[in-house]
Amino acid sequence: MRITCLNGWGGKLHVELAAYLSVNSPDLLCLQEVIHSPGSEKEWLTYRDGDHVLAQRANFFRDICEVLPDHIAIFCPAAQGVLWDDDKPVPSQWGLATFVHRSHTIIGQVQGFVHKDFSPDGFGEHPRSRNAHGVRIHDDSADRTISVTHMHGLRDLKGKMDTAERAAQARRLLEISRQVSRSDDLAVICGDFNVEPDSETIALLEQSGMTELVRSGGFESTRTSHYRKPGKFADYMLINQPGAVRAFDVVHDPEVSDHCPLVLDL
Repeated sequence: MRITCLNGWGGKLHVELAAYLSVNSPDLLCLQEVIHSPGSEKEWLTYRDGDHVLAQRANFFRDICEVLPDHIAIFCPAAQGVLWDDDKPVPSQWGLATFVHRSHTIIGQVQGFVHKDFSPDGFGEHPRSRNAHGVRIHDDSADRTISVTHMHGLRDLKGKMDTAERAAQARRLLEISRQVSRSDDLAVICGDFNVEPDSETIALLEQSGMTELVRSGGFESTRTSHYRKPGKFADYMLINQPGAVRAFDVVHDPEVSDHCPLVLDL
């Protein structure tokens, strides 16, 4: 079984990502920073937050559904605000998506917030609402049950340092994983955590019995050349049964986002 985790950057490199997924289709894709604007037929809209202006794939969720037609797709919105078509505001949702290949049976799932709550009237002030989604699936080929939970961690404009909010977020993430898991499940927790490798977030998750694969694998970055700020880590993947890992990689080539895909083969 292959599990891929990626912050999709709002679909900014949609063409490259679509080509990558067509060739490297995972059994389960955990995708963060997903745009869903079902009332718009535009291909591209613009996100504006002060001086931060970014092109966004208007229906990124639908685009990935079309790339992965054999997957069950679940979209989990964190906030509802507007993107822009020139000077016209377009209602849009922003959040997470999980894609599970139809050959696997989904036997449980849970969706919840790790920071704040759903924001229906705008994306809100930073640090904004953040959510998590967990699925429990039965892998018939290996006759085992696997739970996978992912989140997009809060972004603090001051940086990726430890804060009380991030510690609380990590505890909520762990609780959501436990809600969707059973004690003998192979459990995976992953996502764009927006923290450094030596953070309290990673320590809290490791203290629960999880092994973090990015740092322990000696990888030097989870960001691509499109990310030009200091700090080259954001994305992590943890597992409670490291002996089940056949391979793990942080994919730098091709570049499909400003984040690298994390790819776990069980």
